[in-house]
Amino acid sequence: MKYLLVIFMLFFSVLVSAQDWKQNYNEALEQAIAEDKPLILVFSGSDWCPPCKRLDKTIWTSEEFKKISSEKYVLYKADFPRKKINKLPQEQLNQNKKLAERFNPKGHYPLVLVLDESEQVLGTTGYQKISPEAYIAVLNSFL
Repeated sequence: MKYLLVIFMLFFSVLVSAQDWKQNYNEALEQAIAEDKPLILVFSGSDWCPPCKRLDKTIWTSEEFKKISSEKYVLYKADFPRKKINKLPQEQLNQNKKLAERFNPKGHYPLVLVLDESEQVLGTTGYQKISPEAYIAVLNSFL
């Protein structure tokens, strides 16, 4: 019974997020290059950082962001969860640490970067208490 509940929760979480957050940074970058789209790189502490949780709840899961992100951006979240239950595979954790060394050496969370195809930072932001439309406008202003 517990097994079925876990499967149901995983399936439901995939449906709820319904966004194409890439699991591998290199694949995200390749897609951004192939589709000529900017890459949104998010540094998050999904299970311990209150502003990260608010950003996820108010922006990333909003219908407005889901629509625009699928049309205009490629998404990658470099997550750094602390709880054992949310532990990432070692390969993904190593990848996120390398990205943090390069793009987030001061360890700011959340940190949202918009990168071009050559991985140049076009702009950075974090959590802002604004509407999804206004947040999208901030991201678009970096282009």
